[in-house]
Amino acid sequence: MSEAPTADTRPVFTAQVLSILPEMFPGPLGLSLAGRALDRGIWGLKTLDIRDFSRDKHRSVDDTPAGGGPGMVMRADIVADAIDAARADADPDWPLVYLSPRGRRFDQAMAGDWAARGGVTLLCGRFEGVDQRVLDARGVEEVSVGDFVLSGGEPAAIVMLDAVIRLLPGVMGKAESAEEESFSAGLLEAPHYTRPTVWDGRAIPDVLLSGHHGRIAAWRQDRAEEITRLRRPDLWSTYERTANEEG
Repeated sequence: MSEAPTADTRPVFTAQVLSILPEMFPGPLGLSLAGRALDRGIWGLKTLDIRDFSRDKHRSVDDTPAGGGPGMVMRADIVADAIDAARADADPDWPLVYLSPRGRRFDQAMAGDWAARGGVTLLCGRFEGVDQRVLDARGVEEVSVGDFVLSGGEPAAIVMLDAVIRLLPGVMGKAESAEEESFSAGLLEAPHYTRPTVWDGRAIPDVLLSGHHGRIAAWRQDRAEEITRLRRPDLWSTYERTANEEG
C-alpha cells in the first residue's frame, strides 16, 4: 500500500482504495481543499494495487464471463485477497463499498455518514465488473455516483471522496459553509451574487444589499425552495414529506 504524508496524529478520516490503476490517486484529491487537508494529515490515503494479488506473471486479474458475452470479469479469488489485505488494515466500522452503477445512489447523507465513521474502503471495478460471489461473500455494499456508466470505479471514487473530505473538521474555512450548501437541508442552494452590484444591466437583488440578516435568510430559504420545487421534484417531495412529519 502507498500512503500520503500524514501528521503525527492519526488522520480524522482514511480512504482505502483498491484499484488496478492506483496511480490515478490522489489525482484531483491532491489539489485545493482536499490536497491541503491531505498535506496537513487531516485525512489519509492508502492505495492497494489489485494486480499485486494476481496469480500469473502477466499480473492478470480478469477472465471471460461465465455464460458467454462481451468483455471480461474481475476474478473473485483475486479481488477477495485484495479486500482481505485492505480490511486487515482497516477499522471494522469503515464501510466496504464497490463503485457500481447498479448500487444505491450516493448522496450528501451518505457522505456525512462516511465522514463520521472515520474511513471507507472503496473497490474500483474495471472491465465488465466484479464476480458477484466475492461481493456476496465479503458483504460489499454497492454504491452508484449516478445513472451513467464510467470506464471504471476510480473517477466515481474521487467524486465521492471529495464530497466526504470537505465535511471533515478543519477542511473548509467556515463551518457554516457546508451547512448552507445544496442538499445539506434537503434543498438546492439559493443563487449567489457578488460585486459588481450591476453587471450587464443585471442588478444584485436589493434584499441582499439590505444588511438585514433575517430578511436575507428568508429570501435565501424562499429561493432554495423555489429552485428545488422546479428543478428537482424528487427532492422537493422528500423535503415536503419530512417537513410535514416534523411539523
